[in-house]
Amino acid sequence: MSQHVKETPYWWEAAPLPECVETPVQKTCDVAVVGAGFAGLTAALILARAGRSVQVFDKQRPGEGASSRNGGIVSGNIKMAFSDMVSTFGEATAKAIYSEGVAARQDVARFIQDENIDCGFKMTGRFTGAYRPKHYERLSREAEFLNRHLDLAAEVVPRAEQHREVNTDLYYGGVVRHDIGGLHPGLFHRGILDRALDASVTVHGETAVEGFVRESDGFQVDTLRGRTKARDLLVCTNGYTGGSTPWLRRRVVPIPSQIIATESLPTETMARLMPKGRMLGETRNIYHYYRPSPDGNCIIFGGRAGAGTDDPEKKFRHLFNGLVEVFPDLRDAGITHSWSGYTGYTFDFLPKSVVQDGVHYAAGFCGSGVVWARWFAKKSAYRIVGNSSGAESAFDGRPFQTRMLYNGNPWFLPLIIAWYGWKDRLGV
Repeated sequence: MSQHVKETPYWWEAAPLPECVETPVQKTCDVAVVGAGFAGLTAALILARAGRSVQVFDKQRPGEGASSRNGGIVSGNIKMAFSDMVSTFGEATAKAIYSEGVAARQDVARFIQDENIDCGFKMTGRFTGAYRPKHYERLSREAEFLNRHLDLAAEVVPRAEQHREVNTDLYYGGVVRHDIGGLHPGLFHRGILDRALDASVTVHGETAVEGFVRESDGFQVDTLRGRTKARDLLVCTNGYTGGSTPWLRRRVVPIPSQIIATESLPTETMARLMPKGRMLGETRNIYHYYRPSPDGNCIIFGGRAGAGTDDPEKKFRHLFNGLVEVFPDLRDAGITHSWSGYTGYTFDFLPKSVVQDGVHYAAGFCGSGVVWARWFAKKSAYRIVGNSSGAESAFDGRPFQTRMLYNGNPWFLPLIIAWYGWKDRLGV
């Protein structure tokens, strides 16, 4: 990797991580929250505005995990196709789950507007390109299914017309979802953090939670900087879950994701490659997702490619080759940033807000944390304050599964990556 490529997120340029000021750990609080990302801070804000005293603990600086390392796509995506969900859960449940995704996206937009957060949010729509002709047929059927059952206005785009969406010959047409957008995740996180601090939430960065014990009237929580007694405990660590919360660690699979940012490109180049400024993705199993930066000056290009290696150079090369595969004209383009982060997946590919042994958990956002982290953190916060109607979700009742021999270390990931790669080569 070139020495000129920064191994830090592009988003940190406009939204540097906050410096951690050591604040004494309060001996008691109403709620202790583990994780200072989108989820933890959203819950903390709601709880504080409901009159609860809240302390948030993070082993890194606030937002240093997935919240400032993602692509900033506001999708609320469900990994299971709607038609498959109908077959699995029945039409009523499938409709309720997908409708909740719509509500969750709208909730993000409403929060940004109500709180006046300047994070470059735009409802751009998203184009998903079909990597094989059979994928186009599948996307078309799914779009028709969504339009018939949910009225989502999914638009089928044949190959002859796809250049109006993305200027590449790689795909065989695709589908546009108009209810999906994008934002600057670093600035979005900063906005949530600022509002939480204004609401008197105490945020302890670089303060790892080392363990906790349930007692008759709450939890004793031990941290790197001291102990607190909390009536309620909420864990929002997702793909960064450590050994101090073993129950969650056995149920969330950390999946690495790599992203690169190009140098500033000419305005005419950006307009030619991404005519409508959409969020973009594809149907490969080892897929890429990409978008214009919020200011429209460069391309943010990410994916699971290279997930089978820990070598930053190999990850970078994998992803750059993917960029050139989509846009051959960019083979000589400079790259300014290359970084990685972890998403948190569940074994059934559905996000969760659950209570186990008195501990509240919001996690398993499956690569769509910009939307689902906020949404399920809200559900957990409402449950803590006793707002039962606000806590209800169509996802309730789905078991938070684990697997035999799984302890948080995804030893099976290289095998899955190899399997997905084989399927992609065969066009499956």
